[in-house]
Amino acid sequence: MRFSDLLEAVRRQPELTIPAEWGQGRASFGGLVAALQYEAMRAKVPADRPVRSLAITFVGPVEPQVPVSFEVDVLREGKAVSQVLGRAMQNGQVVTIVQGSFGASRPSEVAVAAYPAAEMKHWDECQELPYIKGVTPEFMRHLSMRWSVGGMPFTGNTSRQMGGWVRLRGDVKEEPVNEAHLLALVDAWPPALLPYLKKPAPGSTLTWTIEFVQPLRDLSTLDWCKYLADIEYAADGYGHVAAKLWSAEGELIAMSRQTVTIFA
Repeated sequence: MRFSDLLEAVRRQPELTIPAEWGQGRASFGGLVAALQYEAMRAKVPADRPVRSLAITFVGPVEPQVPVSFEVDVLREGKAVSQVLGRAMQNGQVVTIVQGSFGASRPSEVAVAAYPAAEMKHWDECQELPYIKGVTPEFMRHLSMRWSVGGMPFTGNTSRQMGGWVRLRGDVKEEPVNEAHLLALVDAWPPALLPYLKKPAPGSTLTWTIEFVQPLRDLSTLDWCKYLADIEYAADGYGHVAAKLWSAEGELIAMSRQTVTIFA
């Protein structure tokens, strides 16, 4: 089932079953879960208020092949900003919480340009992490990542940075990229701590904050985006990682920050 098909399904009915092909171990791919919850929230907010930031907590694993519902409460609607709370519910339990801030544009005397994008080799020159059934997470059949900075998971690479190029792959519906797509593209990357390890071990995102540059850039779901993560600190089984996503032309798209857990 394509990413676009799942987005369309949750727009029609905020309860669905995530297929096993979008799995990540015993859980569903977190980027997809966040994207589905975002779509349910987006439907409750005026169209002229784009999302500015999302704060996501993965309370527990969202099981594939089990119905999950995406609930939404509008906490407050001010003159320009809407504060919205989303909850993904499965088996009577909260499995994901998303707090979103949606805000209309307003006149301002302040305008500060983004820092330049990171320099990377062209995607054709970068090594791709292949989808290998039974070895890599199932959801990776739908997302393509090509490494340009740092190492791949479990290679013993101790670079504090990791990144490269990312886009959807497989049977992709060509359409404009929205924030739901960006959630999947950013979360597709494994925790930046995993390259430090020399053998496989579990790792996952605990909390995730992502901010979007509005208006969104004019991108297609077939376009490559540039991603770079930077480990700011790691100890005691937790890591704190900041990341950015740019267009191929170097335009800043989103800024991300994650607290990740690692079981090694």
